[in-house]
Amino acid sequence: MYRGFTIFAHQILRNPSIIPIKSTFFYSQFNPFTPRANRFALFRLFSFTPVHRRVPDPDDPANLMKEDGVSVCSQMWIENFREPDRIITNLTSYLRRFELWVLAYQKVCADEIGSYMPRSSVTRSALEDLLALRNAVLDSRFKWGARLEFFIKSPKDKTDYESLSKRKIKAILTTTQPAPFQDKLVQEVLLMILEPIYEARFSQKSFAFRPGRNAHTVLRVIRRSFAGYLWYIKGDLSAILDGLKVGLVMSALLRDVRDKKVIDLIKLALVMPVITSPVDGGEKKKKQKRKYQKKKVLAEDEPKPDPYWLETFFGFAPEEAEKLPSWGHCGILSPLLANICLDELDRWMEGKIKDFYRPSKSDVIWNSPEGEAEQGNTSWPEFVPTSGPDKTRKMDYVRYGGHILIGIRGPRADAATLRKQLIEFCDQKYMIKLDNESLPIEHITKGIMFLDHVLCRRVVYPTLRYTATGGKIISEKGVGTLLSVTASLKQCIKQFRKLNFLKGDREPDPQPCFRMFHATQAHTNAQMNKFLSTMVEWYRYADNRKKVVNFCSYIIRGSLAKLYAAKYKLRSRAKVYKIGARNLGRPLKERKGQSPEYQNLLRMGLVESIDGLQYTRMSLIPETDYTPFPSNWRPDHEKALVEYISLDDPNTLEEQRSCIGELGLVSPQDYVSMLVWNYKRNAIVMDQLSLVKSAASNTAGDHQLLLSSNHENYDPNSKEEEEAEEGLHASQI
Repeated sequence: MYRGFTIFAHQILRNPSIIPIKSTFFYSQFNPFTPRANRFALFRLFSFTPVHRRVPDPDDPANLMKEDGVSVCSQMWIENFREPDRIITNLTSYLRRFELWVLAYQKVCADEIGSYMPRSSVTRSALEDLLALRNAVLDSRFKWGARLEFFIKSPKDKTDYESLSKRKIKAILTTTQPAPFQDKLVQEVLLMILEPIYEARFSQKSFAFRPGRNAHTVLRVIRRSFAGYLWYIKGDLSAILDGLKVGLVMSALLRDVRDKKVIDLIKLALVMPVITSPVDGGEKKKKQKRKYQKKKVLAEDEPKPDPYWLETFFGFAPEEAEKLPSWGHCGILSPLLANICLDELDRWMEGKIKDFYRPSKSDVIWNSPEGEAEQGNTSWPEFVPTSGPDKTRKMDYVRYGGHILIGIRGPRADAATLRKQLIEFCDQKYMIKLDNESLPIEHITKGIMFLDHVLCRRVVYPTLRYTATGGKIISEKGVGTLLSVTASLKQCIKQFRKLNFLKGDREPDPQPCFRMFHATQAHTNAQMNKFLSTMVEWYRYADNRKKVVNFCSYIIRGSLAKLYAAKYKLRSRAKVYKIGARNLGRPLKERKGQSPEYQNLLRMGLVESIDGLQYTRMSLIPETDYTPFPSNWRPDHEKALVEYISLDDPNTLEEQRSCIGELGLVSPQDYVSMLVWNYKRNAIVMDQLSLVKSAASNTAGDHQLLLSSNHENYDPNSKEEEEAEEGLHASQI
């Protein structure tokens, strides 16, 4: 058959007239068998094969991803912020969404291998393993803390667990091991599901372990809202974070979430024991001779360890931020669960704040029944004018992790009563025993330490100028208090001593940082510059920012000078400063036999550029940030959510239109539509014949035909006035 078809095609090419051809012009022009047409069109005709669309593989897990995982998360945030008080009963539907599992895989892989993995780079085998893990979680076959049997492994885990020896298997089963990769995936998915639910419910008084809030937010809130308080209660409730009570966590969860699958999964993570290495009881190991250690070479997919400057800054973590809760196999879920448990304390304190408020007409601040009046001076938000003995009773509260700070304006007896009630509440709710020593009451004049910053009061006497009766300007001396938030230099010295950067208290002496001994001068200076920049940002809102950063710069510069003196055998710091300048930016050791100076070598690219230390003088240190902090502050992502929900509501548009109509204004959309209509009415495009006719016949009927509008009562005499007004509007636009 194929031979016959070939002969037929050959005959057609040699004699195309054997095919009947119609004598129409259209057919003769486009017939491929005409002599004038391209003879190769026949080959294209017979060699054409229809393109078959690729049938999707029903077993491919990628077909389960109907939309992007980020859009699914965004929809969850919008739904929970739209109805923050509803009880959640069906979270299993989100647990089934394969898009969330793929997004969790990308995030955990970024932590594991140190680089982001796009969705197109996820292999099919990884998707199949991820699907198996999801099905195991839904079917209650997943077990936390698995050591040998995994549904999915990390991309950098190349271990063959089936061929391991008995000794290695025993070591894996009996010693402390990092959390399995699949556990991190399940934790990430649960966090993406639960975080939007509780972020819409959490109090605005808590700031730790929450997106968009940090220690700087607490300091700005204290500076904004705690001016005028005389008595402070500082409490440490970290015992709640240390001692895990499963019943307490589950009761707090069941208050808002009633999904059995999610609740059982979290309960299993809390109850499942964590295998740790046995602690040797007092047995002293023999001192082994230190052997030469080879320099470790990182694999391509292995993340780099934290740089030296970042490790150093982590050592400066304040006491309130040192403890990070870690409960069972919950991992990154633990901080969220801790906030869920402590949210009841926040709600209880909010009720106490509302009940405690008693305004006084004789007080100059907080004298309105609602308590919404602005305090102090607008230029100094923390400035509070003093008053007589009859003052407004008011208090405020913030919580950072397990640490609380309560400010009270009123007699000390009120603070003692509140402390007693707080002790009873913590005993009943959290079953922890607190006493008066753990919740001390301190006066503002003594200074209160919180987040390594000292809160104290300064009395100021500003000049108050006002216009009296008759237009006379009167100047008087006023008395007020200014809340000062200063960085604790004592705590700074303590942290430097802990990191072995200095010794001594009264006269701190810098010590060389020998960990950077084998690094080059350029690398060492770059590391310390990053550390100093981070310290400048940490003390951004401290009143003594220049002083404390100058002290940090002095310690770092002295430590490096001693290191370079020992490394390059220069004997003293003075000689190091003489060669390397004040900022240690010049090279301390030049190569022998080279006559060109450092700048010439740098220009030729033969040496590494050396950056001098920053902030070597106090004039180079930036000023304290006194940006006003709004009283109803919310993070940017919450503002965007609230604004989107309000704009998405159809009632909002109707309210805006009615408000604009009541005020006699015009919306931009209506104004543009009016301009377009006026243009169409007064600038109709016409041909030449119409123009001649309109010029010949200057009758009112023709004018009304050409310039007609929807208005029934049209006055042709007002045409010039309307054109003048429209020209004016156009010029204004």
